Amino acid sequence: MHIGWIGTGRMGAAMVERLLEGSFKVSVWNRSPEKLRALVEKGAQAMSSAAALASEADVIMSILSHDAAIDDCYRGESGVLSAGEQALRGKLVIEMSTVQPKVAQALASDLHRLGASMLDCPVGGTVGPAREGKLLGLVGGSAQDLERAQPILNHLCRRVEFMGPQGAGASMKLCVNMPLMVYWQALGEALSLVRHLPAGPERLIDIMSDTSGTPTAMKGRGPAIARLMSGDAPGPAAFDMAMICKDLRCMLAEGDTLNREMPVVSATLSAYERAIKEANLGDRDGTALPAYWSARKKQAD
Repeated sequence: MHIGWIGTGRMGAAMVERLLEGSFKVSVWNRSPEKLRALVEKGAQAMSSAAALASEADVIMSILSHDAAIDDCYRGESGVLSAGEQALRGKLVIEMSTVQPKVAQALASDLHRLGASMLDCPVGGTVGPAREGKLLGLVGGSAQDLERAQPILNHLCRRVEFMGPQGAGASMKLCVNMPLMVYWQALGEALSLVRHLPAGPERLIDIMSDTSGTPTAMKGRGPAIARLMSGDAPGPAAFDMAMICKDLRCMLAEGDTLNREMPVVSATLSAYERAIKEANLGDRDGTALPAYWSARKKQAD
């Protein structure tokens, strides 16, 4: 099976490496070609355009940062759709970006008109789980298309859940991401109440990690938060704060679409935006937020 992969940022590159190790044939294209070099060295074939990739591959996969990137890679000059019906008929697209359901639905409609089918399959997890094949796949589309995609998704994911029709995977991904994004802010505010105590950051995080309200993510990320609170240099971002803000905006927009109020998400987005503006944290991992907010002083009006 020949897979054509579009989007080789942190997550995309990790998944491509995982597929290459599984003996899949993988061609790659990225809007920033320099990001392809390491993957080509590991066995991927670089393509000249998204259209060229779509013409050659049996299955087209993409994971992109935002709606505009999807529009560019699929609908832009030399995008996937420009390959035409003859190249796309009968092919399967697996689109894995975190977007509003309507974005996935619109792309699927455009692909269907050219004879291709699509699954929206955003994934839960960061770079480490992506590299190890331990993601959570959340699928929208048809059961028949999921059956076609299963050999690939089973190699990338520890669990694949069929959520319903086109866009259902996108809906579930927004749901899955929301609580943890809110938690990082809640943790920062909670820690701000105890930073003055003689207990050091490691002890504070250890105590918080042993409480009923702590998410599973704290098991792996708690020590990193404690190090940041102690003033250590940050490590590489698994899911940076600028991307978290993008997801929170998607959640609010989807809430508007569904006529749902989301006051906690709105306040959380404001807190992330303030941290980015005040301390230039946009490229830092989300775990930088509780470390920053726990030490932040109330600002004068």
